[in-house]
Amino acid sequence: MGSEGPSSVVTVHVTGFKKFHGVSDNPTETIVTNLRQFMEKKGLPKGLVLGSCTILETAGHGAVSQLYKVLQSAISGREKEGSSATPSPIIWIHFGVNSGATRFALETQAVNEATFRCPDELGWKPQRVPIVPSDGSITRTRETKLPVAELTRSLRKMGYDVAPSDDAGRFVCNYVYYHSLRFSEQNGILSLFVHVPLFLTIDEEVQMQFAGSLLDVLASVLN
Repeated sequence: MGSEGPSSVVTVHVTGFKKFHGVSDNPTETIVTNLRQFMEKKGLPKGLVLGSCTILETAGHGAVSQLYKVLQSAISGREKEGSSATPSPIIWIHFGVNSGATRFALETQAVNEATFRCPDELGWKPQRVPIVPSDGSITRTRETKLPVAELTRSLRKMGYDVAPSDDAGRFVCNYVYYHSLRFSEQNGILSLFVHVPLFLTIDEEVQMQFAGSLLDVLASVLN
């Protein structure tokens, strides 16, 4: 901020998931569907724009082409900025549910392994399969470049029960996050996966407030 002029506007794109096996009411579908209206009432933080809010199929390989269309949409306007312009920051936030969780988790990394405990919504059930074969081993990891420890501290100060996590599982959440981190690295943008509990554990009002607060702390960290 300061005398150099206004800082870049951060654009945040958000995804959630549809229902899936064992979770008939996915809280992330509700959070992402209602986030724009919630932020219009709450007020977006200065220097941040809420871009697309998309609900993804809870599926891996069969839904990957649709995932890439969604990811690509975030950078499709960049060509218009011109090659001399410094691109404005773009962040993907992916919300997924962990039905056994009792608190929020900010995921630091994804692993190049798909091992699904049950078939996804399109019937795929891989076991120890690399998500991106050209990336090599199933032990390969990709890490977010966002400051997860700093974001966690800020959210805790606001009263949320949240922790960093280095294990996003090996199901669809990890699958989407791995692709998103790879895409982000290739295109100079940022990505974060956030695991939330069921609404039975932390109610909808608190989870909506958490999503809004996450946007606030992202804006403060990046501006």
